[in-house]
Amino acid sequence: MHRNPVFYPGLNLRFPCRHRQWLQSPYKLLVWIIAGQSVLMGLMMPAHAQIIMNDKVVTIPRLEGELLIDGILDEPQWQQAMLVEDLHQYSPYEYSEPSENTKVWIFYTETALYVASFFEEQDPELISANVMRQGEGLTADDIFSVILDPYLDRRNGYRFTVNPNGVRWEGVYQNVTDISGNWDGIWQADARIVENGWYSEMRIPYQSISFNPDSDAWGINFRREIRRNNEGIAWVSRNRQLNPSISGTINGLQDLQQGLGLDIVPSITVREDRIFGPLASSEQNFEPSLDAFYKVTPALNASLTINTDFSAAEVDSRQVNLTRFNLFFPERRDFFVREADIFEFGQIGGGRSSESGGGNPAVPRAASENARPIFTRRIGLSANGSPVDINFGGKLSGRIGDWSVGSMIVSQGEDEATGIEQRDIFVGRAVLNVLNESQIGVITTTGAPQSNNDNSLMGMDFRYRNSSLPGGRTVQAFAFYQQSDSEELVGNDASWGMGLSYPNNQGLRGAYSYKQVQENFNPAIGFVNQSDVADHSLDFGYRNFLTPGGYWRSTYAGFDGYRAEYLDDGTVNNENLGLRVSIDNNSGDNFIARVIQSREVLRNDFRIFRASDGTREVIIPGGDYTFTENFLRVELANQRKISGNATLRWGEYFNGERLQQNVSFTYRPMAQYSFRLQYTMNEIELPDGDFTTRLFGLESRIAFNNTLSWSNLIQYDNVSENMGINSRLHWIPEAGRQVFLVLNYGLSDTDKDNNFESTTADLSLKFNYTLRF
Repeated sequence: MHRNPVFYPGLNLRFPCRHRQWLQSPYKLLVWIIAGQSVLMGLMMPAHAQIIMNDKVVTIPRLEGELLIDGILDEPQWQQAMLVEDLHQYSPYEYSEPSENTKVWIFYTETALYVASFFEEQDPELISANVMRQGEGLTADDIFSVILDPYLDRRNGYRFTVNPNGVRWEGVYQNVTDISGNWDGIWQADARIVENGWYSEMRIPYQSISFNPDSDAWGINFRREIRRNNEGIAWVSRNRQLNPSISGTINGLQDLQQGLGLDIVPSITVREDRIFGPLASSEQNFEPSLDAFYKVTPALNASLTINTDFSAAEVDSRQVNLTRFNLFFPERRDFFVREADIFEFGQIGGGRSSESGGGNPAVPRAASENARPIFTRRIGLSANGSPVDINFGGKLSGRIGDWSVGSMIVSQGEDEATGIEQRDIFVGRAVLNVLNESQIGVITTTGAPQSNNDNSLMGMDFRYRNSSLPGGRTVQAFAFYQQSDSEELVGNDASWGMGLSYPNNQGLRGAYSYKQVQENFNPAIGFVNQSDVADHSLDFGYRNFLTPGGYWRSTYAGFDGYRAEYLDDGTVNNENLGLRVSIDNNSGDNFIARVIQSREVLRNDFRIFRASDGTREVIIPGGDYTFTENFLRVELANQRKISGNATLRWGEYFNGERLQQNVSFTYRPMAQYSFRLQYTMNEIELPDGDFTTRLFGLESRIAFNNTLSWSNLIQYDNVSENMGINSRLHWIPEAGRQVFLVLNYGLSDTDKDNNFESTTADLSLKFNYTLRF
């Protein structure tokens, strides 16, 4: 049917009627005015000085001997290493002189790459060294990072980071710019603070990474962060970005050895489980398990896990769901996290970022992950979240020429509680590098871990990236198509999407994406938040860096939009539109303000609240609801003794009102101790009834040194009236060798009299030891 266009005088634009709702109010017209101004500012902005990037090349020496990694550069090899000093500031003012000098030394041996650094700091008291617990995020500390691209393909890579306390953090890049910190590689690092700064020393074994044995050149970059003034320093940068596509090159790497390329990791877990109450029981278990990792070639990895135990995995952060849709919880189990980057598909899950600028906070987390073909939390967990035995699992992943390949097979045991039989699951993925920075790939899955029905999926995706536009700008695009085959569902079983983004850190930036999920699309190993829906996300804005020397650093203003439509008739399912402004200072503190207009179209009544004892529930009648809320947030930089954020959101909510308060603060009196408080409260008033939800979390972390730590987490919400306690003693005498003592304890206040009764408890002692050959 022909649709009459809507015409706006003075704006030579025509839009079909189905998009009138984006334009038919002064509020939405303001969006177009901001967009026009942003485009004009972007066009008028002078091009940045043309600096040819990725042109830094050094040849590093090959030396003999193995070094003691202790943060003290007293070995003679460091006198012969290549010295790199030509680092520049990349943030806040790219290519300007750093406030402090940095020196980097680098060489390689037969078995490892060695990197050492000195970071000048006139007053050591100003060095931020707040974290002493291995594996903890280092956003509160001064850091040094090495970014490696061992294939020199400008698409994939690793990041190795150390702080002044010698705490290590490592990650794997996904989709070029996204990094996963769940990878647990074996490498060594240490650091020392001295009277005029601090030193770091790293050893990165070739056996811990994958590389192209036929090339003597790797991509590499060096990054230093000074937290006291929020300054970033790098060897190579473009548009204030650092990732594998933006790096220099080291060459001369020849005859690299990985030994047999075999890691054997035996583990032993001693565990006791208890259930309290009328059906009280107790069970003790002795559970040996085995993991093996083998380098088939320097670029191809095989792994095997037998009788897999996940008792040492970190617990999930509790969430209270006030939406109509499923929540998303990320994977935390080591076997599934390893080499997970190869299984990323179609840019699904990307595009969300902080409120302070970049990304699109209008897109709910679960919506951004919707239609993910592989979501490994489906494996080894029942539909209600209880563990299911994994008999064994295997992976083969890595590189063959220009191809990145990955496959995984898992044998999941029978789940007597739900009646699910023993299931075999397979995932296959292949990605071909094309053009300079782009990729095209295919994916397939078979098996249904939470069903006895047959299920399979096939998909294809394309990711385009060009980071060599004038002025150091970048443009990205993606497209994907996938189709499931379910025994119980016929037809309307596909999902596809596409997107275009201009992800720049200065000046104009923006992105648009479209995704369709048909009614019967059912990836049994994947994640579906909602089906029979098509969604659009659009965001754009302008970031302006202020005059150097002042208190404030930059401002951002922009628009964020998300809209989901029913596929059967194209009407709105839900919509979230907002204007956002933010300002940050040179210490890293932020202030953010948003105005958010939401629309929810309920085809059926929506039960938003149900008391844990079943005595009361609140229903929102089916209908079309449009409401406006205000949002304010203050964020204190992580290097402060007291850091975190406080958020206030208030205004209309469906056919009532909501006041939401959220605080998350961390107190670090010294590097050995940190305490974090999280509290979220929603006070909701609706015609059918008022209710208040509360979510509370309290965490303490004690680091006795940089190898032994003790963390405790208490979580409670008044919707389920459940309290969970997790206590975790973790000893890492060296990388690849760990001991865990983990206690999980559950309590419940079912009658809401503030007297909690014990429900479950489990205590686990786990040892694992990596034998490297």
